[in-house]
Amino acid sequence: MLRIYTLKGFLFMILVSALFACEHSQKEEDKIDLSLNSLFSDHMVLQQNDDVAFWGKYTPAQELSIVASWGEKTSVSTDGMGQWTARLKTPRAGGPFTVTITAKDSTITLKDILIGEVWLASGQSNMEMPLKGFLPNDPIDDSEEEIANANFPQIRYIDVPRTIAPLPEKEFEGQWKPLNPETASDFSATAYFFARKLHQELDVPVGIITSNWGGTPVESWMSKEKIISLGEFEKELEAIKPENIKVFEDWYSKFPTKKIPVSEEEWQNLNLDDAAYANSDFDDSKWNTTALPVVVENLKVINKDGVYWFRKKVMIEDQTSNYTFKVTGGIDDSDITYVNGEKIGSTFGHNTPRNYAIRKGLLKEGENTLAVRVIDTGGGGGFIGDVTLTKNDTDTAVDILEGWSYQQIAGIQVSDFLLLHKNQGALENPPKGLESFKLDAHTPSTLYNGMIKPLIPYSVKGAIWYQGESNVGRHDQYLKLFPGMIQDWRERWNGDFSFYFVQIAPFEYGNGLSPALRDAQRKSLKTPKTGMAVTMDIGVSNNIHPGNKQDVGDRLARLALVNDYGKDIVASGPLYKSQTISGNKIALAFEYAESGLVAQNPNPSGFEIAGEDRIFHPAVAKIEGDKVEVSSPSVNAPKYVRYGWKDYIAGSLFNTEGLPASSFTTEE
Repeated sequence: MLRIYTLKGFLFMILVSALFACEHSQKEEDKIDLSLNSLFSDHMVLQQNDDVAFWGKYTPAQELSIVASWGEKTSVSTDGMGQWTARLKTPRAGGPFTVTITAKDSTITLKDILIGEVWLASGQSNMEMPLKGFLPNDPIDDSEEEIANANFPQIRYIDVPRTIAPLPEKEFEGQWKPLNPETASDFSATAYFFARKLHQELDVPVGIITSNWGGTPVESWMSKEKIISLGEFEKELEAIKPENIKVFEDWYSKFPTKKIPVSEEEWQNLNLDDAAYANSDFDDSKWNTTALPVVVENLKVINKDGVYWFRKKVMIEDQTSNYTFKVTGGIDDSDITYVNGEKIGSTFGHNTPRNYAIRKGLLKEGENTLAVRVIDTGGGGGFIGDVTLTKNDTDTAVDILEGWSYQQIAGIQVSDFLLLHKNQGALENPPKGLESFKLDAHTPSTLYNGMIKPLIPYSVKGAIWYQGESNVGRHDQYLKLFPGMIQDWRERWNGDFSFYFVQIAPFEYGNGLSPALRDAQRKSLKTPKTGMAVTMDIGVSNNIHPGNKQDVGDRLARLALVNDYGKDIVASGPLYKSQTISGNKIALAFEYAESGLVAQNPNPSGFEIAGEDRIFHPAVAKIEGDKVEVSSPSVNAPKYVRYGWKDYIAGSLFNTEGLPASSFTTEE
């Protein structure tokens, strides 16, 4: 049949065809492949008896179905940005199960899923420290045996890679791993011993999400909104506002990068095209100057972590003797040291004293050059303790502390070195405001954005935390920030989950400020549903990373077993509760001491007592059942007592279960 269209009808058909083509084209442009957050992978562990979240991306305005092999199913539609979130009810612990997510044109099936108890493990280096240790200087006790016996297929973990982000992220790259001798060596030692005890005591699968970065302060792990609400770090947060980020990213992009080594051999052979800085004839006149010893974070630098050169002109009168260059506390984290361009020694390890012999004849009469290449990978870095150049035969010291030239030649940007010295022009002309723009792992909120936010709202039973060393010296602020972080995480997860933390272990910081940080942690126990694992008995005076992580994990697990799983065991070491003054004595009462107190020696040591003047004197302490009686002939009218109030001290007071008492002061 012949059809005759009017002009109006013809134009209408053209319009409909155009709209159809446009709609089809728009759909092709909007198409997003089906994907899930990295938390959802084969071998994952889901929290039992919960309404757990799944989330990911797919084409906008499309429907997905989610089916779990334990009998639950649901459906969900993607939003206008292609985001979707669904929830499934989980049964009691068991498995393995599968979960299948089906879209119109694709399907993802997750296999070997276990249902059990899920915990988040976070903090700085003592939580990050793997079961193999930080070799060669910081091993885990009995690590080889522990790794060989770590065959627990129902314990799984997923690690969040180090990520700095100025704005909140949604994704990270990771994969759940069943625990066996091949995977155990890189698993957080503290988290492993915690998970192992839970698994053995509860006989259920255990999943651990690890999110750690050594040498980082608590404020890095908090959201920007929470930090602002506490009135802290306003200047730092203002500096990393979005309009500034682009300026500094453009500047950083002017410098070449080099991947950070992953093995000791690679570190020892690291070549950053900086060999000329060891030579005597190198011109360092434009460098800044400092005295030694020094912490690099206190210098005028671009990034806090990275590679530094220190150079010093030294006058020698007697070149016929042997000399020795020493740094008594070590160089954090590693160094290569030269005299007149010749290497005299190198050490890979932060807490090892440097003791480098200088052969006879290498030093010449007159001017000589000492050059030290320092690599700081995180936390405080630089020269620790006395720095000396000594003539061996007479033990005469050459004055070398003043007048060192220094230059940072590389910064650390997550997994890369930023080679600052490869573009001297850009280095000498940084953007205005660089002194306040610090986009690194120390910057407030950056690790929350990159390493915590992508985990929310994955269902967890609770969190374990080991951090505080990087906030030593800021205890009053920590007492505000740390409880604030706990509240922040709970609000973001929309759940009042348990939070257990490790009190930092005694270590010779050298400033006497760490006891106050430990006490800020103790006072943080006022936050509901928290607990503290005390480590007063396992500290090492010259190593901030104690090798005994077995007791740390055990003590964290005790807190969970008592408070979350109803086990009838003692959860903690003694915690100061109250004092009673009677004449020239003070009697101290403790929580977690119902069955009595004990000391390694006949009487506990480390107690001090003071009157109204707050001048503390060594005290005699005697255990009387579940109390400690303290006195001193130097204090007739006592008012205050403190215990363990030193950077490093070997804990001497325990309950009868063998758990150590926390340090404390009765001062308010």
